[in-house]
Amino acid sequence: MTVRFFHTSDWHLGQFFYNHSRHYEHEQFLTWLLEQIKVKQPHALLIAGDIFDVINPSSQAQKQLYQFLADAHEIAPHMQTLMIAGNHDSGYRIEQVEPLLEKYNAKTVGVIRWNDDRTLDLERLILPIYDEHKQIVAWCIAMPFLRSAEITGFNEHTTESQSAIAYLHQQLIAEAKRRKTDDQALILMSHAHMQGGETSDSERPIIIGNEEALSTTLFDDVIDYVALGHLHKPQKVQHPHIRYSGSPIPLSFSEINYKHQVVEVTIDPAKDQNKFEFEAIAIPRSIQLHKIKGELTEVMQRLKSLANEVIQNIDHREYVDIEYHTATPPQPNLRQQFEDALPKDRYRLVRISRQYLSNENNAEMKKSISLEPPTPEKLFQQIWQKKGYSVDDDVSKDFLSLVAEAQKQLEDDHRN
Repeated sequence: MTVRFFHTSDWHLGQFFYNHSRHYEHEQFLTWLLEQIKVKQPHALLIAGDIFDVINPSSQAQKQLYQFLADAHEIAPHMQTLMIAGNHDSGYRIEQVEPLLEKYNAKTVGVIRWNDDRTLDLERLILPIYDEHKQIVAWCIAMPFLRSAEITGFNEHTTESQSAIAYLHQQLIAEAKRRKTDDQALILMSHAHMQGGETSDSERPIIIGNEEALSTTLFDDVIDYVALGHLHKPQKVQHPHIRYSGSPIPLSFSEINYKHQVVEVTIDPAKDQNKFEFEAIAIPRSIQLHKIKGELTEVMQRLKSLANEVIQNIDHREYVDIEYHTATPPQPNLRQQFEDALPKDRYRLVRISRQYLSNENNAEMKKSISLEPPTPEKLFQQIWQKKGYSVDDDVSKDFLSLVAEAQKQLEDDHRN
């Protein structure tokens, strides 16, 4: 029996981007996704964690999710929405609304639970996926973000994080194998950092106890598809059927070039070969991001050459990040100069950063490598100059007097 589902993750509903709400962008994405659901009518929608951006999401962000679930259920009543908690989510919070979710044919797995005899509560973690005729076409192992306190210390297999993670996977896959028939697919949904995954600068580190990222060897060959969340760049991990769907909108400027997508997956267990097929459905970007880099004159020129059609609603305007390169300290009114160079009423200048360029003398000095340990004075000069300030005699004297005072204090402490 063939199963068709959408794989998506890392919605981060409620995110603020340099104090600007992303509500409009998320609304545009969800409207687009509803249209895809209406046309494609998948058996299931998988949301692989980080549904919200913070553990205590705003009422607006929660309303956005639940309104989407209501609308999705109305246009595709047979479709199940299966969600897991990510590291940004409160697993307990998203499980509290189970009665509401049931009305919309949705289920969420927020935390790992254990039975009184310290065995794993498998029932809640292995979810059936039905077709239009209420026949089970697939099973989904739902693996939320694994917090060390929730998975260690329960038995001899869970003494530390890595052994507990391996134990969880072994137990769940073994039970899923017992339940599934040959004509049913097996899917694993997980929010984790896998070895070999390419990160951006917007992902909060989630590696448990500074352990290594997880290995794909955790996944048995019987699994037809692994739906991953956490990394925002769409990508496969070693195998085509082990994939991150990525985030639906760019969550930082480092994600400008990401091809945001929802992955449409079809699995036909009856086939001996090519059982798994997928299509990446590109998500249109509702608000553009611009990262402008270069020396000041180049930056000014590029700002002036940006598109100048007015966008009336400030919440719909495009984001601009400027990184300018200079060898001199910044002018006091530089931000205003950047604002004046930008076409009016179209952009939001959200970040300005400066990369200090060394002058020619410093560049020559850098060519010769000194093996001498730097003195406090030299270290101070380097940092001070990197900040864009000149080191004059008065500054040097002030610093040296502080060093002398600190040295005297150390000597007094040693005598005492």
